[in-house]
Amino acid sequence: MAKARFHLIAALRETATRLTHGDTYGWTHMGKCNCGHLAQTVTKLTPAEIHQYALQKPGDWAEQAVAYCPGSRYPIDLVIQTLIELGLTRDDLIHLERLSDPTILAQLPPQGRALDYRKRDDVVLYFQMWATLLESQYNPPSDTHHQLKAPSVAAPVGGA
Repeated sequence: MAKARFHLIAALRETATRLTHGDTYGWTHMGKCNCGHLAQTVTKLTPAEIHQYALQKPGDWAEQAVAYCPGSRYPIDLVIQTLIELGLTRDDLIHLERLSDPTILAQLPPQGRALDYRKRDDVVLYFQMWATLLESQYNPPSDTHHQLKAPSVAAPVGGA
């Protein structure tokens, strides 16, 4: 499970907010899917750039996370490295693509429904639950005064 770090929690919240406010979502597009959206937030790359990088190697995000090699110099491996440096693990990326981490899903109400990894609202909920879980584990350094809250988004972006 990811390390509870301020910048990771903020990135999860920002990604959920962008999706809530209409950022284009498309599970079959490597730059607009679940991992692609988090990568956009963290790297500031465009969906097209992320997609282009990902297509240089075979597989979806889960397969690319498994095949990740920090020394490869493939652009997508540099993107994955950036996500790992933020506090994520390869398993986090695999789970994010399918909304399947059991620790995160345990936050759903007992009578809650299963999440569909291809639906924007379910992806937003997963990001929010994940951020909440990490916030509960977060211990800020004593000399830091970070406040964990959802970042503001200036204006909604084009629809999905």
